Amino acid sequence: MGTFRIEGGHQLHGEITPQGAKNEALQILCAVLLSGEKITINNIPDIIDVNKLIALLEDLGVKIQKKGKGCYTFKADDVNLEYLQSDQFKKDGRGLRGSIMLVGPLLARFGKGYIPKPGGDKIGRRRLDTHFEGFIKLGAKFRYNKEEYFYGVEADKLKGTYMLLDEASVTGTANIVMAAVLAEGTTTIYNAACEPYLQQLCKMLNRMGAKISGIGSNLLTIEGVETLGGTEHTMLPDMIEIGSWVGLAAMTRSELTIKNVSWDDLGQIPNAFQKLGIKLERKGDDIYIPKHSDGYEVQNYIDGSILTIADAPWPGLTPDLLSILLVVAIQAKGEVVIHQKMFESRLFFVDKLIDMGAKIILCDPHRATVIGHDFKSALKATTMVSPDIRAGVSLLIAALSAKGTSTINNIEQIDRGYENIDERLRAIGANIVRT
Repeated sequence: MGTFRIEGGHQLHGEITPQGAKNEALQILCAVLLSGEKITINNIPDIIDVNKLIALLEDLGVKIQKKGKGCYTFKADDVNLEYLQSDQFKKDGRGLRGSIMLVGPLLARFGKGYIPKPGGDKIGRRRLDTHFEGFIKLGAKFRYNKEEYFYGVEADKLKGTYMLLDEASVTGTANIVMAAVLAEGTTTIYNAACEPYLQQLCKMLNRMGAKISGIGSNLLTIEGVETLGGTEHTMLPDMIEIGSWVGLAAMTRSELTIKNVSWDDLGQIPNAFQKLGIKLERKGDDIYIPKHSDGYEVQNYIDGSILTIADAPWPGLTPDLLSILLVVAIQAKGEVVIHQKMFESRLFFVDKLIDMGAKIILCDPHRATVIGHDFKSALKATTMVSPDIRAGVSLLIAALSAKGTSTINNIEQIDRGYENIDERLRAIGANIVRT
């Protein structure tokens, strides 16, 4: 098990460039199974979850070539469907949440898709009903082996239909879209997710020959086609990593420039930090965060009531950033309620922040009230364990702002979502060592 040792209290300075988007990569990589022609993908992040999915595709028989940093070609012209029934697949697929999105492309192109119950973050229940209800509506037969926790869908030919999703699930929408592009007839998906990463997937599929309209809205119309061709695709920068660096700059009162952030795809993220009083400047496509020498003050509602920051489906605030916003609020002037609606275990890491001296009241599994220090007292260094990707990097931000040397164990959780994070932090002046 890996460990970070962090000497906190140092101001950082310089430029940092965000990696390619993890959540986009997991969708885009699964989509290569929809065509037998060559697909080139750029800006792929070098992180554990993505590398696991690439290895899984290779075991499925996809021909993969690395062309350079973050650039790969994929050709799925000889897929080994027998691998899907193997013990090795049942083991490998279970270790990666994003493996669920293999099912849609496999079902669409080969008439069958299987997956063991996926793993991933321990942040609460993450049901798969939306995915499989969508496949069933397209005409697939569903089966589930309770002993092995193994899901399967099969169909001779998928047929387009109308469906109203029970929730605007990002991965569920992506999976259903990938199944529907090769279905017979027209599929209409209402209450579809419309995150930028899903828009990226739809645009890539259209370049491959799909006919998807309504991109960017919650109503998608898909006219099925017989086959898809090859294409080249470049992934967006990771918006969660961008938010992490904004939070890090504020908590350490550092002057930082975040390069090439694709501002127009950030949605509510800059606004959420500005509500906490953090100054952001747009310089071209970069974010400049000045040194907050005098701290930052929470902007209450216009009637003076306490600010609540909550997640919501896009174009609302992404739930992946709430852990980071919570940490940033620790040193704000004022109080804020963080309301994590989607996952009931994601706020449970706050006990570690309380041990460091943070003033946080965990109201229930979904809500925490943070009473800011206004930098009148520093967090104390401590030893922690990273429970999931986003909580892990939030604890890392807390440690970088704390007084003394902290230790974070189980950093593989952080590595699942952040590329070479210790090297990149050292480049801007952080005192962090991996052991």
